[in-house]
Amino acid sequence: MKIGLIKNCSLVSPDIEIDGATIEIHDNVIHKIYEPGTPLPKADWIHDAAEQFVMPGFIDIHTHGALGYDITDDDPKAVTEVARAKLAEGVTSFCPTTLTLSEEQLSASVQRVADYKKTTKYSKVIGVHLEGPFINSGALGAQNPAFVRKPALEEVLRLNAICKISQVTYAAEVDGGVDFARQLIDNGIVPSCGHSKCTCAQFKAAYAAGLRHLTHFCNQMTPLHHRDIGLVGAGLLIDDVMIEMICDKIHLCPEMIELAFQVKDIEKIALITDSMRASHLPDGKSSIGGLDVEVKNGVARLVKDGALAGSTLKLNDALKNAWEVTGLPLGELVKATSWNQARELGIDNLGRIEPGFIADIVILDEETFAPVAVFIDGEKRL
Repeated sequence: MKIGLIKNCSLVSPDIEIDGATIEIHDNVIHKIYEPGTPLPKADWIHDAAEQFVMPGFIDIHTHGALGYDITDDDPKAVTEVARAKLAEGVTSFCPTTLTLSEEQLSASVQRVADYKKTTKYSKVIGVHLEGPFINSGALGAQNPAFVRKPALEEVLRLNAICKISQVTYAAEVDGGVDFARQLIDNGIVPSCGHSKCTCAQFKAAYAAGLRHLTHFCNQMTPLHHRDIGLVGAGLLIDDVMIEMICDKIHLCPEMIELAFQVKDIEKIALITDSMRASHLPDGKSSIGGLDVEVKNGVARLVKDGALAGSTLKLNDALKNAWEVTGLPLGELVKATSWNQARELGIDNLGRIEPGFIADIVILDEETFAPVAVFIDGEKRL
């Protein structure tokens, strides 16, 4: 057994903030947390955090690409390169996210994720997030209309047999949408409503079947209106609905970010990036799902109609933005970077820096929030 120490931590974990803490790690598991001034054991390795923020490694449940690669690219390097970019953001686990494509293309993409999992080199894969193809053609965003189709559990299960499907984003109002939520839950998959024209009543029908998640909250969903509060209103009104938030101050303006954090229990907010292939790259031409994209000032939009086409956001910047906008303590905000995601996906040993939890840890610069070190399974990867 190897014993490691991360000392001089400004430790931030859900409901915990300790300056000068030390984390003792046995192989890949957190063994003990030491208060400042406590005698420390002998160790095989020691990392000095230099009083910078030390947090649970981030979990990004919605990310399409980075570094010029998309998860659905027909390229064996695609998943690896996205995982490398995620690691640089402090993301220790992620859900590679697909697009609205043919089943043949989705099968090939999911197979490449399965291949990456066999030789994980950077961030770990929890499972695949299918965003589409079972969406509303009237709420496409940057999804390809040519491949939109009705919900089909059989297709999802065929993909699940290749690699674990963790989440499916679909429009709950389409034919069979209520039963589809129930079927996904029965198979251990999180159903999520997105790219949808759902009324509040339609959402409540799917909610009664178990649906408790909204994809990229406020974007490509029915807005708040005084005659029908839509999906945005439902997400704010119903306490136990998890909402994904792209906190880049573009997909959600600062006031919307502030409002959501005031209204929602923070344990029902999941920070995501929804990053596309242009993430980690300079401005210029790009693409998503076969559609042309132009990136200007870090904002990705479809050339044909100006619709937002994912983001170039990094998860460490999402946390920094949320902290600056809300003023909430980091010991609260950090729940939205990993703990909430882990619980929803049924993972009970990620998302906290406490004894018994896996040693997936990110160390952030206290001023810029840029990752300066990342540990996965107790091993320094960055």
